[in-house]
Amino acid sequence: MTRIDFYSLDENSGGDRFLLACRLVERIRATGARVLIHCPDPGQAHHLDRLLWTFREDSFLPHGRIDRTDPELTPILISGDGSPDKEDQVLINLSSEVPEFFGRFERLCEPIDHDPAARLAGRERFRYYRDRGYLLEHHQIRL
Repeated sequence: MTRIDFYSLDENSGGDRFLLACRLVERIRATGARVLIHCPDPGQAHHLDRLLWTFREDSFLPHGRIDRTDPELTPILISGDGSPDKEDQVLINLSSEVPEFFGRFERLCEPIDHDPAARLAGRERFRYYRDRGYLLEHHQIRL
């Protein structure tokens, strides 16, 4: 069964869920795991792509958008539809909806920021997973 972790920015943190996603990617990659970031909005995917390049000066996060990189050579992929199908280690969801394909992943990360709409959508996803019997962990994060 997929491990599901919600990561919420604490009330005194700046930043947003995209910056939080970068931090999660950095920590996950340190373990050697591959990461698929689900970001169906093309504008947000572009923003995330640029942010991953500039996240930290002393950090390199080898990533690319699925339509612009070779998935075999890239351990961090940004995808709008869950492709490629063979990715199954860690999924970071930046969509407001539950990804249909999350069940194939060992782990799902749900970053939540201070935006009221994002928080409401996050609560709905939390209930969805809980009501289906998934064990959920919640982590307060300070950026």
